[in-house]
Amino acid sequence: MVFPLGWLLDHAAAPIKYRAAVEVARLSAGPSTALSHLPYSFAPAIRLAVMQSAEGIWNNSMLTVPPQRGDDFEHIGTMHAIRRLIEYGWDKESPPVYHARRILFRLLAEDNDPSLLFELTPPEGKKVDRATVAGYRLHLREAAAATLAQAGFESDLRLRGAASRILEKIYGFLRSPLAEKPWIRVGNQQVLAADVHPPTVAALHMLAHMPLFRNEHHEEMEALYRWLIRPLPRQEQVQVVGKRLVPVPLYVLGDKLPHRNAVEEDVPAALAWLELVARLGYLRRNENWMKMHERFIDDCGRDGVWHPHKGMSQPRSSNPWVWATYPLEASHAGDDRWTDVTFRTGLIARLSGRPITIR
Repeated sequence: MVFPLGWLLDHAAAPIKYRAAVEVARLSAGPSTALSHLPYSFAPAIRLAVMQSAEGIWNNSMLTVPPQRGDDFEHIGTMHAIRRLIEYGWDKESPPVYHARRILFRLLAEDNDPSLLFELTPPEGKKVDRATVAGYRLHLREAAAATLAQAGFESDLRLRGAASRILEKIYGFLRSPLAEKPWIRVGNQQVLAADVHPPTVAALHMLAHMPLFRNEHHEEMEALYRWLIRPLPRQEQVQVVGKRLVPVPLYVLGDKLPHRNAVEEDVPAALAWLELVARLGYLRRNENWMKMHERFIDDCGRDGVWHPHKGMSQPRSSNPWVWATYPLEASHAGDDRWTDVTFRTGLIARLSGRPITIR
């Protein structure tokens, strides 16, 4: 494919320029070069960084995202803030990431400490059963592991230990009879049994950024691939937790990108999925996912710049996990609207080993 580096350098925001040059074109960015300084010159990134509290967190929360209609980073949670800074090109030694890692590593611990629930803390006076607290802590533990992995802490023994426990739990489920029949009937509704533990988006994200760890767990990764290519069930994603039925939207119960309509419904989420499976090493093994990526390439003109298959509006997504990755571009008018998708299409090509011509 043709990757329009020159066009991106002329039109894109600083983080996209930097990542396009370093991660796709693979230009050198030494510590004293002008290229290496680009991510730290970007005003939205600086604004996000200075919002961090003295405790290393944002808004006393972990996984909240800004409302669709509101100020840039209003109510942003710590993990999404760190992921966004990493997406902007900031490294793990930058002050905000360095300052936040203490609480993120603390969240990896195998405990059910209710003081670590942050925005998931029940309102005062409301009793919550142990199963619910354990579920909340597991959710935050996996998200913290994903954030630390993306930040570049794969070699840290604390993260590797947490990753081993997370993968062991997923693999145990994938090998169990529950993987074939995870649904039970409660009243007139089909719901996931309490012991069902499929991979979550966070767990996949963690594994995607731990290539050495994946190589050490080949059998588990093969089982995971077989799970991800299953047809996505039609049932609503709800699980029995204690005595309640709880929505579990971050569970991945099969193929998130089975056909063209799924791409059209949410372009940023489709790109996020393709990048995820590319990092996991699965993209080139799956003919359908390759076709979905080729569709993005086909929508790039001869100059390599992507434009929507239909209409001229910038794609939007309401998926909370996509927020940290899209859009990185601060401007949403003119040709700037297409820089994010153009960059991601090239990045996915690079991650999957597709030949690239830099222009």
